[in-house]
Amino acid sequence: MERTIRQEMEENEEKILSPYACLSKKSRGRQRPEPECDIRVAFQRDRDRIIHCKSFRRLKYKTQVFLAPAGDHYRTRLTHVFEVSQIARTVAVALKLNGHLTEAIALAHDLGHTPFGHAGESVLNELHPGGFRHYEQSLRVVDILENEGKGLNLNFEVRNGISMHSKGRKEILPQDISELPVTMEGRVVRVADIIAYVNHDLDDALRAGIIKENEQPANIYETLGKTHSERINTMVKDLIYTTLNEGGARLTMSREIMTAITDLRSFLFKNVYETHKVHDDFLKAMKVVRELYHYFLEKGLPEDVVGPDTQTIGNHRAVCDFVAGMTDRYALDLYQDIFLPKPWAVM
Repeated sequence: MERTIRQEMEENEEKILSPYACLSKKSRGRQRPEPECDIRVAFQRDRDRIIHCKSFRRLKYKTQVFLAPAGDHYRTRLTHVFEVSQIARTVAVALKLNGHLTEAIALAHDLGHTPFGHAGESVLNELHPGGFRHYEQSLRVVDILENEGKGLNLNFEVRNGISMHSKGRKEILPQDISELPVTMEGRVVRVADIIAYVNHDLDDALRAGIIKENEQPANIYETLGKTHSERINTMVKDLIYTTLNEGGARLTMSREIMTAITDLRSFLFKNVYETHKVHDDFLKAMKVVRELYHYFLEKGLPEDVVGPDTQTIGNHRAVCDFVAGMTDRYALDLYQDIFLPKPWAVM
């Protein structure tokens, strides 16, 4: 029987990739079995399904740091996942890991993010009886909510990477591997996520005038570099070479660079995320999300909302899914339509 293109690609993976890579043909599989593609390997198909899904397209109108930014050069949640994907793939290729798997996890890791970023997440965590965490919602999106309620049926390794990517303010690479994704590719995305956001959030904060160049800690300049590209280059190279020097079995960074990244993250929390210029807008955004949630909990969802049956999952879950899926601008327009008076047209 003639070999397919997919089988040739799987054989090439076995020849080329590191022994620590996750091979496509050795995936633990999908939640529901389905025929293999003749051309694409399993993780390629996952990446393509993610890129073509509606939740992915909505990321372009979801907040990264600045709410509904008017400037063309500020990051959104969509540009964030692209930057994470680029950084993660660079690391994965250098370490001879599975690039398709890495890219799929990176592109899907924030699909469950709410409108207005972490402001929306905190409100849903407060209002939904089961709490709310964006990484769990990302998994719910790909498992259940996408594809008219059928989900994307992704492979286990992609799903695991999505659910384990989040760090908050905890250790980036904890010693306890149970806190990390099961694959090296998933761990690469976890680190690429913070490399991306500390750099692009700093860049956006400087552009917005929230902080000035001379206000950054001196050790950030000295250790990581003076420009956006220099800092990313320093972090990425350190991650690659330190991991290789340690044998490649465990993702690692030098203490100096890890400390600098942690310091930069703390600096951003204090001087950007929690500053009144950003935080005041977050408080307004939280009011929008809170009132929309209560409104739909009382009135029910619009008839055109497609999702799991409310009677099956309960009103809170259905409303939480609906609100979490909104973009910033959709939530603002809906809030205005529901809660703000309209001029009376007199003929």
